[in-house]
Amino acid sequence: MAKTPKAPEAVAPVATWHIANLERETSDGYVFTAHYTVDAKDDTYSAGAYGSVGLERPAEDELIPFADLTEEQVIGWVKDKLGEEAVTNVEAALQGQLDEQRSPTKAAGVPWS
Repeated sequence: MAKTPKAPEAVAPVATWHIANLERETSDGYVFTAHYTVDAKDDTYSAGAYGSVGLERPAEDELIPFADLTEEQVIGWVKDKLGEEAVTNVEAALQGQLDEQRSPTKAAGVPWS
């Protein structure tokens, strides 16, 4: 009996998250909004997304001074706020954009000059 060939496994999208800007209260440095970008690229194509999330005020003893924040820390807050499913969806959508650029399934134009 012949073996059925296995379909190639999907490659997880590779995306780079960055913090574009933070909005904060000047009195104590509480960051209430984080603006983020997500970029995906290969050797030829690129795709990107932008978004923002509102952040709840932490307890006073958990407030991290604004000057002590790191981008990695804020990216963690953004991903936590969005939730695992939304993070996966953003990254998958970017991978879909790269796939579409690499092998277009749609085109526009007219057949005459």
